[in-house]
Amino acid sequence: MNMVTTVAVAGASGYAGGELLRLLSNHPEFEVGAVTAHSSAGDKLGRHHPNLIGLAGRTLQPTTPDVLDGHDAVALALPHGASAEIAAAMSENTLVVDCGADHRLTDPDAWKQFYGTEHAGSWPYGLPELVHADGSKQRERLANARRIAVPGCNVTAVTLAMAPGLAAGVIAPTDIVAVLANGPSGAGKSLKTQLLASEILGAASPYAVGGGHRHIPEIEQNLALAAGAPISLSFTPTLVPMSRGILATVTAKLNNGVTSSDARSAWGKAYADEPFVHLLPEGQWPTTAATVGANTAHIQVTVDERAGRLVAVAAIDNLTKGTAGAAVQCMNLALGRPETLGLPTTGVAP
Repeated sequence: MNMVTTVAVAGASGYAGGELLRLLSNHPEFEVGAVTAHSSAGDKLGRHHPNLIGLAGRTLQPTTPDVLDGHDAVALALPHGASAEIAAAMSENTLVVDCGADHRLTDPDAWKQFYGTEHAGSWPYGLPELVHADGSKQRERLANARRIAVPGCNVTAVTLAMAPGLAAGVIAPTDIVAVLANGPSGAGKSLKTQLLASEILGAASPYAVGGGHRHIPEIEQNLALAAGAPISLSFTPTLVPMSRGILATVTAKLNNGVTSSDARSAWGKAYADEPFVHLLPEGQWPTTAATVGANTAHIQVTVDERAGRLVAVAAIDNLTKGTAGAAVQCMNLALGRPETLGLPTTGVAP
C-alpha cells in the first residue's frame, strides 16, 4: 500500500499556486497540507480560487517556515527572490520544489545581471525531458532529489522545441531565434496596467524586447547543455489575448547536408518515449487550445529550404506543463512515484 505524501503550497493565492492545488487535489497519492500566502493570509482559499471547490473552505496561513515545516514536500509558488530564505529554513529531508527562479541558474553572474541580487545557489533542474549532448536526459538527475528548481514557462517551450536538434547536431547553436505568443497569466496575479482586459483584448504587443527578458540566460543554459557548446539566442515574447498558453516559434540554421527527414528523426527519437511531449504528425501544427489544463507539450518541426533553416513550433499551457504540472511531475520522480501519476494529458478544447 502506497503511503500518502503531504504537500504544502506556499503562494497558494496566485495563479501558479492555484494550479498546483488543482493538480494535487486530484493526485491519488498526494494530500494537500498547509496553504499559505502573504498579503492574503487569513482569507478563505475560495475567495481567490473559486474553482477549487474541495479546498475552498481552507484558510490561507502566513508563509513561514513554522507553517510549512512537518510536510513531506513543500511547493514554493512565490515571487522571484522570495524562495531562497524559506527554502533555507526547511529540513534537508523535506522535498522542496521551487516554481520561482531563485535556484534555476548555475551562473551567479547571469543571475546578478538579470535579477539584480545575490545568487542563492543552484538546485537540480526540473525539466525531465531535457536532452543533453551526451544523449542522457535531465530526469536522471532528479531521482531522490530533495531540492528541485522548476523551469520558467517560456524556457520550457523554447527548450523542448530546440534541444533535440542541437543534441543531434542537425542545427547550428548560433543564430537561434525565438518568438513567443504568451497569455497574461504567466505574469502572475498582481495588478499591472498592461495586463488589464482593456489593454490586451483585441491586441498583441511585444515586451522585454532586445534581450532583456529574465528567461534568456535559463534558455541559453539549457540549450548549451543540449548542444555541448555555447549558443546564441534572440528571444522576443509577445502578449496576446488568451488567459493561458504559450506558442513558441523557434528557428535555427540547418547544418550542412541535413535533410528534412534527418531533422524530423532527431525530434522523433528524442521524444518517442516521453509521456508528455508529443511530436505531431507531419502537417499538423500545435495550437495552445489543445494543451489547456494538460501537462503536455505539442511540437512540430519542418525545414524552410529557401532560408536554410529549421522551424520548430511548441505549444504548452504555461500554468500546467509550464509551471505546476512540471512541479508535480518532478515530485513524482523525486519520491519514486510513476512520473505520470496524477497528471492530465487531455487538454480542454475548444
